[in-house]
Amino acid sequence: MTRQETAPPAPPAALEDVKGWFPKIDQMLFTWFLERQERLGETGDLVELGSYLGKSAILMGRHRRDGERFTVCDLFDSEAPDDSNQAEMNGSYATLTRTAFESNYRAFHDRLPEIIQAPTSVILDHVEPETCRFVHVDASHLYEHVAGDIQAAHVMLPAGGIIVCDDYRSEHTPGVSAAVWEAVAVDGLRPICVTTQKLYGTWGDVGTVQDELLEWLAAQDNVWHEVQQVAGRRLLRVKGRWAPSSEVQRLKERLAKSQDKLARTEDRLARARDELASVRNSVSFKVGRSVTALPRAVRRRNPGS
Repeated sequence: MTRQETAPPAPPAALEDVKGWFPKIDQMLFTWFLERQERLGETGDLVELGSYLGKSAILMGRHRRDGERFTVCDLFDSEAPDDSNQAEMNGSYATLTRTAFESNYRAFHDRLPEIIQAPTSVILDHVEPETCRFVHVDASHLYEHVAGDIQAAHVMLPAGGIIVCDDYRSEHTPGVSAAVWEAVAVDGLRPICVTTQKLYGTWGDVGTVQDELLEWLAAQDNVWHEVQQVAGRRLLRVKGRWAPSSEVQRLKERLAKSQDKLARTEDRLARARDELASVRNSVSFKVGRSVTALPRAVRRRNPGS
């Protein structure tokens, strides 16, 4: 290996090692929705529109069952179909490559998903209507593209399927907000719950799934939730209760200091033991013990003296 060459990065050992925006609370909710479908015997394929480096795809892939397809559609390092989308790719996803995605995914799964390296507008050329049970929309932030992705999800999902829309409320993604809430107001999308980053919804009945989700949320110590009424409909708001990163860092620093203090104390104790052993083994110590031993023996024989 020459000086100019660098070793390839080590494969991720845990999901947290994969770069990407996938909060723990959303990891928990993805798992809950997918496991609920499995528990109820609901079958269907999985689709992710926009995958970045594979963090959410890796989790979704854990729930692909025999006979099911998992399809990922992303431009990766291809050219975007229009100037606005290309500018978005250059600004936000310049480091995204298909090779990096595949490397990350293979660290957790033996088999890659079906990868469509193309604009998400072609997804319906590859996925049949009403064949999916879970669709994650996380591609472009431009209104026209997001609206098309949501419409495609509506086609791919049966009435009870789950759609997850990323960045539905971020200040830098107003196009996503417009497309998502338009689908709610005009196209019949029914929100189940929202987190800081994602909206979970369905075009089917929400009452039963919300009831089950509320029961599960009530049993989670590290999750906060509330019930709101939005335009006359129930909506669950969910948030994680983990310690903030600053608090976690402070606790880590305290632990490191305590461990360092303990190591120094153990080192001093070891030195003291060595010194004591040296003294006990020294000639002067042994002679002193011999000199003092006789007077002590005499005193024991003559207790009254």
